[in-house]
Amino acid sequence: MTSQRLLTGAGLGLRREMLSEVLAADNQAIDFFEVAPENWLPYGGKLASQFKALTERYAFACHGLSLSIGSPDPLDIDFVKQLKAFFKTHNIALYSEHLSYCSAGGHLYDLMPIPFTEEAVKHVAARVRTVQDILEQPLVLENVSYYAAPGQQMTELEFICEVLKQADCQLLLDVNNIYVNSVNHGYDAEAFLQALPTERVAYYHVAGHYQQAADLLIDTHGADIPDPVWQLLQQAYQEHGVKPTLYERDFNIPALSSLHHELATIRTLQQQALNSSARQKFAV
Repeated sequence: MTSQRLLTGAGLGLRREMLSEVLAADNQAIDFFEVAPENWLPYGGKLASQFKALTERYAFACHGLSLSIGSPDPLDIDFVKQLKAFFKTHNIALYSEHLSYCSAGGHLYDLMPIPFTEEAVKHVAARVRTVQDILEQPLVLENVSYYAAPGQQMTELEFICEVLKQADCQLLLDVNNIYVNSVNHGYDAEAFLQALPTERVAYYHVAGHYQQAADLLIDTHGADIPDPVWQLLQQAYQEHGVKPTLYERDFNIPALSSLHHELATIRTLQQQALNSSARQKFAV
């Protein structure tokens, strides 16, 4: 088994339709890749061999789709064990999932918002601890975009922070989701960002979205990253430090070479933040 590679710099979500182009290209512009394990677990043969060749060359993270950590249904323990074997095969040390659920008496085919309640915090935290015990590695939870808050008793921020604390897990800080939610639910994105626990932040996601109305943004991952999201990413680096940052592009995907511009911008912002931090330390 080869040694695990640490995530650094700017990464890109890898989809199966990109595989041939990625294998053939010199991908110096891409520091790491992220995949949904569900999209690769069922496959063997040539596809599995090609994927293994990539995980031996590049650092990889996994970002799951179906763990359904907030579901009322029992945890799928067999699935978690499959994930553990997959991570071992491909030397993947970082696994994230959505702070949401996608099943309740059957698959819902969407990421549903968990009620912001103390009861839900305890429910989710217990399930996270179980998953971490089986995997023998941390579970990283992503703050999600949502369009309704059923049964809300806490703020979104309070809910996220309490889950992270009680589960003793890490945060995948999705900058675009903070911005989308701030517009849709009328809160201050910068204040929300500042209040998140720095010590829990494992890495960042950044993406584009669709503006349906002045007060309604749809999290699509199908557009270029807009200026307000870039600005919020800059602040994230200032508040929580420079960490690996993944550009999500799941729809309207241009040629691989066209995505390098976004990755270059991420690297530029990372370097600017590092330079600023160095100057501040020198001044002190």
